[in-house]
Amino acid sequence: MSEAPTPSPATRAITAGRASSAPSLAPALWASSTWESESLDDAHRRATAARHDGFYSRYANPTVTSFEDVIAELEGAERALAFASGMGAIASTVLALCSTGSHIVAQRQLYAGTLAFLQGPCARLGIDTTFVDVNEPGAFAAAVEPGRTMVVLAETPSNPRLELADLDELGSIKGPFTVVDSTFATPLGQRPLDHGVDVSLHSATKGIAGHNDATLGVISGDEDLLDEIWSYAVLHGATPSPFDALNALRGVRTLAVRTRQQNDSARSIAVMLADHPAVTTTHYPGLSEHPQHAIASAQLLQYGTMMSFDVGLRDNAATVLDAVRVCRVATSLGGPETLLCHPATSTHASLTPDEQEATGVTSGLIRLSVGLEETVDILADLEHALSTI
Repeated sequence: MSEAPTPSPATRAITAGRASSAPSLAPALWASSTWESESLDDAHRRATAARHDGFYSRYANPTVTSFEDVIAELEGAERALAFASGMGAIASTVLALCSTGSHIVAQRQLYAGTLAFLQGPCARLGIDTTFVDVNEPGAFAAAVEPGRTMVVLAETPSNPRLELADLDELGSIKGPFTVVDSTFATPLGQRPLDHGVDVSLHSATKGIAGHNDATLGVISGDEDLLDEIWSYAVLHGATPSPFDALNALRGVRTLAVRTRQQNDSARSIAVMLADHPAVTTTHYPGLSEHPQHAIASAQLLQYGTMMSFDVGLRDNAATVLDAVRVCRVATSLGGPETLLCHPATSTHASLTPDEQEATGVTSGLIRLSVGLEETVDILADLEHALSTI
């Protein structure tokens, strides 16, 4: 007999993560913080087992485990591990792998929260970071200090200019652990582990959960490595809520159809913005003029639902944000609503002017997260808003 065909990722997003809720089609909510033990021996077994989801919810929870199982399936990973937020995932992972005297290599083009964590708490603990330009081939590997560099951290596509790290290049680095923040892509847009990367990381608050009603982070990778990170995460306490995991599980079920429409809309919107006289630059990997379009075509399964565009001046950006009616002004991404934000005064407001310049955050830059509205309505809204400049 021939083997059964392997289901596609879109199908696995629906079929995976059902162990704790079968035969219910809806995921079960395990709201309990603690479980009763049958005996002292049973209590000891639960307390000393790695990630036992019938002991105490800071260690593991069945609803959260179901969410982790889905992500592991989609990433092609042995295991996944969830956290209370994307920053919880980043902080727990870095601090689990590094200690005083350790060295990190990271790109300059990072989400401001990640940059602040590396320059603040990590530096205070004696963990040094060398920042490199993600656009420079070989920059990550060249900055590695053998025997000292513990983590190489990339964010691709980057927030907010959609710059790309070469995943094959990252996966070929030997010695330190390679960690990729893949939030903008989602597991259906790229799979860093397939390229040899050690850890794929997401703010699942965004496209994975997809409805602006859950705050979660998640990593995936080899089981042994994730168990080591879990043993620190239990102490760090960035524990995910089972309620948020339930909402994220629901979101994953429609991830494929949501991102399919959002990607289709994004292509049309990016072309319009690239041709518009009020826009000086459009950043979207699916455009042939994107400087890293060849890398995008090689490693992205979808070009994505995110883009940014520059209208030159801060006042122009304010005019556009004031004029939109279908699009909404908010700083998150990946949900059903099309969202605009001004990174210089929102997502990257904590950076100094020099740091903003180094990360490519200009005063006229607007970030756009494509939602599920009809494409023609988004296009018309943006055309109208740009005409008011």
